[in-house]
Amino acid sequence: MRRVPAVLFAAIAFVATNASAQSVPAIKFDATIDFLKLPTDLYLGEVAGVAVNSKGHVFIYSRTGERTTVHGATAAQLFEFGPDGAFIREIGKNLYGFAFAHAVRIDKDDNIWVVDEGTNMIMKFNPAGRITMVLGRRAEASEPEPVRPANAPPPAAGWGTFNRPTDVTWDPQGNAFIADGYGNSRVVKVDKNGRWVKTWGERGAGPGQLNTPHSIAADAKGNIYVADRGNRRMQVFDSDGTLLRQFTIDVPFAGEPNIMNGAMPGTAGAGGATMASGAPWAVCISPGATQYLYVADAVPGRIYKVTLDGKVLGTIGEAGKQLKEFGWIHELSCPSENSIYVAELLNWRMQKLTLHP
Repeated sequence: MRRVPAVLFAAIAFVATNASAQSVPAIKFDATIDFLKLPTDLYLGEVAGVAVNSKGHVFIYSRTGERTTVHGATAAQLFEFGPDGAFIREIGKNLYGFAFAHAVRIDKDDNIWVVDEGTNMIMKFNPAGRITMVLGRRAEASEPEPVRPANAPPPAAGWGTFNRPTDVTWDPQGNAFIADGYGNSRVVKVDKNGRWVKTWGERGAGPGQLNTPHSIAADAKGNIYVADRGNRRMQVFDSDGTLLRQFTIDVPFAGEPNIMNGAMPGTAGAGGATMASGAPWAVCISPGATQYLYVADAVPGRIYKVTLDGKVLGTIGEAGKQLKEFGWIHELSCPSENSIYVAELLNWRMQKLTLHP
């Protein structure tokens, strides 16, 4: 791993200190859970991914009905909806690379990128819905599932392969940056032609190390924002993997949070850093002259509006089952500063938010 200069350690500590224990206002917002107009015979399961293209079309990557038992249950479908929520089509029906939905993103040319945690693949569709690039490779059906001892370390990271990847973003030059999340805890840089350029990060808690990078986004300058969920922090790198800064989100929550799934409240550990307030599950960066980072956690289930240097400007919602409440936000899409599309696992839905800051 690249050595971090002492001066940078000091800068990182400064940012982390100034991003902590902030008292911030709740942002007023409207929401709808009826935006998507589903056909009568179509249902969503856990909505793992949501993305919006330049025409306002909404793409949903959902964990849906089980269709095979080859290397585990296959449960992933990709749907497209119009700007008014009208159903348009299913993309990639019965595709070989679909098994367990994790994320969908749209690049500047309206190509559709799907990250599948089950097959360890990232697939690029053109706007017409045809595959134009695949990254990674799923396990062959003829290969037996590996048997690993309990608490065994994950296998060594490979070149050209992923281990339960989670998300993808791009810099202005068209390089793709993939959060190779659960198994490898690293970032992979791939050029616009699909050639692997480099990787950075390894499992750990030190500066530049990662523990389940669960979401990733890039700003207009090409800086890469990594949701280091297992370490309960955001880390920001340049496009070559040099660590620029890190910060945590520490906003007090009034009352008892709604623990929707996991360890009993008050028990030792209670989900660890992943379930701690401010642990980043999903991120997006809004476009425009002034960009904002939106970050979601599972407990207390809020979305945070954050400046790119880590100052929290406001909070949005909290965990729950009702309108304007969230059940494990898994992906965010923010096509503008005050418009956010929210993918929820536990509530099997997508909410469209309009903010009134």
